[in-house]
Amino acid sequence: MTHPDLPSSPSPSRRLWLAALGIVFGDIGTSPLYALRECFSIPGVALSPDNVYGVLALVTWSLLLIISLKYLLIVMRADNDGEGGILALMALIHRNAPVEADETRPKDPLRPFNWVVLCGLFGAALLYGDGTITPAISVLSATEGLNMVFPSLARYVVPLTILILIALFALQRHGTRVVGTWFGPVMLVWFLVLATLGLAQIAAHPSILRALSPHHALHFLLSQRGLALGIVGAVFLVVTGGEALYADMGHFGSKPIRHVWFALVLPALLMNYFGQGAWLLAHPESAAKSSLFFALAPETLRPLLVLLATVATVIASQAVISGAFSLSSQAVQLGFLPRMRLQHTSAAESGQIYVPTVNFWLMVSSVALVAFFRSSSALAAAFGVAVTLTMTLTTLLLVPVMLRRWHWPKGRALSLALFFLLLELGFVFANLLKIHQGGWYPLLVGALGLVVMTTWKRGRAILASRLAEDGVALPALLADPDFLALPRVPGTVVYMVSQEKSAPPALLRLLRHQRSVHEKVFLTTVRFRPQPYSLSEKRARVETLAPGIYRLRLDYGFMETPHLPRALAELAAREPALGLDDPTYILGKETLLATDRPGMAKWRERLFAFMVRNAGSPTRYFHIPPSRVLEVGSQIEL
Repeated sequence: MTHPDLPSSPSPSRRLWLAALGIVFGDIGTSPLYALRECFSIPGVALSPDNVYGVLALVTWSLLLIISLKYLLIVMRADNDGEGGILALMALIHRNAPVEADETRPKDPLRPFNWVVLCGLFGAALLYGDGTITPAISVLSATEGLNMVFPSLARYVVPLTILILIALFALQRHGTRVVGTWFGPVMLVWFLVLATLGLAQIAAHPSILRALSPHHALHFLLSQRGLALGIVGAVFLVVTGGEALYADMGHFGSKPIRHVWFALVLPALLMNYFGQGAWLLAHPESAAKSSLFFALAPETLRPLLVLLATVATVIASQAVISGAFSLSSQAVQLGFLPRMRLQHTSAAESGQIYVPTVNFWLMVSSVALVAFFRSSSALAAAFGVAVTLTMTLTTLLLVPVMLRRWHWPKGRALSLALFFLLLELGFVFANLLKIHQGGWYPLLVGALGLVVMTTWKRGRAILASRLAEDGVALPALLADPDFLALPRVPGTVVYMVSQEKSAPPALLRLLRHQRSVHEKVFLTTVRFRPQPYSLSEKRARVETLAPGIYRLRLDYGFMETPHLPRALAELAAREPALGLDDPTYILGKETLLATDRPGMAKWRERLFAFMVRNAGSPTRYFHIPPSRVLEVGSQIEL
């Protein structure tokens, strides 16, 4: 399998850079639609030259320090075999320990999760919230341009936004490959337009370039102490989408992302922000600051700019939605979410995944947010909280990577992390002031996501311990003369097992009732490694445990979807004597009952039982033909 960021990959081509421009930078590239406008919408922030210089200095150095220095130059070094994102970062820290499918095997299955896992899971949950907010605020901010171009159509802004969102999510099942060819060119036009609009204003008011000096930012914050946190919270909107640069690294590699950022995206963004600042200095009394971005264009071109902005925001939304699909796939493979139906929308690119369940709930949530908040300004508060917390959690997870993986001196690693934390915690506190304005939403999503993921992981551990209580150690079963003397039934069967040291519960139940064993039995374990991908020729390993009894291990990367029949067919082609041409798959099906036994709170046991009942079928998850499946049921008290 070829992966774009593996060491053997060729040098990135211009086509790859153009594709990275279209997918990776859509979110941060559409921030000029609303970010600077929000800074000067705060009551008490006058449109004086000192204030404009101060805000622009904050914008400039936020982009340079948070995006350029932290993400592009440091965080992107923490790649998990080319993959990025907060779950990949969490897996990188625990890379030496394989994680089995739907199961964890700690010494104490009821022990608390460590801080690394909790940070990773909470960050992942916040990204789901981001995945619902980004489409809503991006598309809504673009369609709000109708207020300036066609004032009579202002009442249609919300319905039009909802229709665009529904269409966007409806198209997800076709994948990004069809539209991917024009993502890059459209975003290239977008960034060139940003730069052109900004340069025109800068040329008319070149004194605006004084805002490049960081002393204006310090002077502004000191002179606006009572408003500082609110202003900082609004300024943070310019770096929203920065977390996507790291999450999307696996699609293109770090080099194209860095090159595109420094060569085009960063200059275009700065030019446009400075152009908006120059326009504000020239029109301090204009009411058009509510549509600041569109005011930069000549009136005759504004309808085209609204159309271009709408297309750009749809592309930006596509990137974060695709990121949510990838996040779901990783969480399932790492055992933090139930199995769900995954569809690969491209035979050439394994990372192009469509998850119908996730897509449906993202659509419902985004439409509900637009209907509830009704303006991009109202949504801005919710947007900032999600991204600030995610970035801060990324910094915390970066510390053990710097110490354990990169072997940096402790003083260097902690000093750098403290520097970023001081910057980001200021943004966090500023955005937490907006909890009552909408910041509660991503916190609610994050809390619910954390509960769901920890409940699933802990519930699987408890279930494994309950099964072990009534189970039989596999070595003891294989050494039992009565078991070895049982009659053998013709045929080959495959048992799916998660605990390799224990006999499969489904096998034990069949032995009690049938008193026979199939001629060939494969005890199969599907394991997911912290690496994103596994070579197919090294995927399967077979070990003979007893005459006709085999242990089969199948290794997958956490970015892959297991296909059991295909893996067995590849093994059968290499080793025909195993008799794996047409096996029967025997799966256990447990009915779970909530009890007062130690483990989890009863409400969490009920939640876990509900998730088990509604989890994706193992048959579908492992791509097993239903006609070849035999299910053996039982009741288990949690």
